[in-house]
Amino acid sequence: MHSGRVYLLACGIGLVTGLRSMTGPALVCWAAHLGWLNLEESRLVFMESTLATYGFSALAVGELVADKLPFIPNRTSPGPLFGRVVLGALSGSALCAAAGYSLAVGAILGSVGGVLGAFGGFQARARLVKASGLPDWAIALGEDLVAVGGGLLLVSRFLLS
Repeated sequence: MHSGRVYLLACGIGLVTGLRSMTGPALVCWAAHLGWLNLEESRLVFMESTLATYGFSALAVGELVADKLPFIPNRTSPGPLFGRVVLGALSGSALCAAAGYSLAVGAILGSVGGVLGAFGGFQARARLVKASGLPDWAIALGEDLVAVGGGLLLVSRFLLS
């Protein structure tokens, strides 16, 4: 797979992680666990494991539920934003590792995507709630679909290469 395409996918999975912090890593784990991504020769081989796959999946499902609760902190607050940056870096570097490219570049691109997804998703959700008059949770469900569907689309590109 061409490096530009891999780097775009790494940034994209970071963007997904910016929307839902655990969705990116969970989808990367599933892709590796199912053999779509080969992480055997990298330091990220642990992401292929059943424990990592089920662990990140449980956290992702929990986040999809918790995101709708009123007491959950804003994703652009320092703590949640830091988590999105780190998990975006992990996810982006795994995609680059699977394609034989630099983990460091993948981490940087995944981090950038995490920041873009966090701030862009926050702004889009706030504006859609205001413009549509729909409750926040309804827009959040749509955002869940974008994150999960977009992430699946990104990791499935490795099947076609």
